[in-house]
Amino acid sequence: VQLQASGGGLVQAGGSLRLSCIASGSIFGINAMGWYRQAPGKERELVAAISSGGSTNYADSVKGRFTISRDNAKNTVYLRMNSLKPEDTAVYYCNAEVRDSSRYLRDYWGQGTLVTVSS
Repeated sequence: VQLQASGGGLVQAGGSLRLSCIASGSIFGINAMGWYRQAPGKERELVAAISSGGSTNYADSVKGRFTISRDNAKNTVYLRMNSLKPEDTAVYYCNAEVRDSSRYLRDYWGQGTLVTVSS
């Protein structure tokens, strides 16, 4: 199983980006999916998560600006980021709790995509 993230880049403050993350491989099912980020010198933190049923939760710092969604048919999770701020600058990682074809459940991580917000 692999997670492939894309959509990062350089954007001015106030701008928008959409991140995508596709899970591929021998997948039986996917439970929760989410996005984390890690800024230089800081620990990785949860940005947003979504359950298989569509329930969501967000870090307080992104509530009202970011929206997480998923397409279960495509094994894909998205993160729409609006009103970006310089403090949103970080490497963004997608995460998924995947049950593989052997029914074994484990966490997988994408490779990270860099988001840089200029002031």
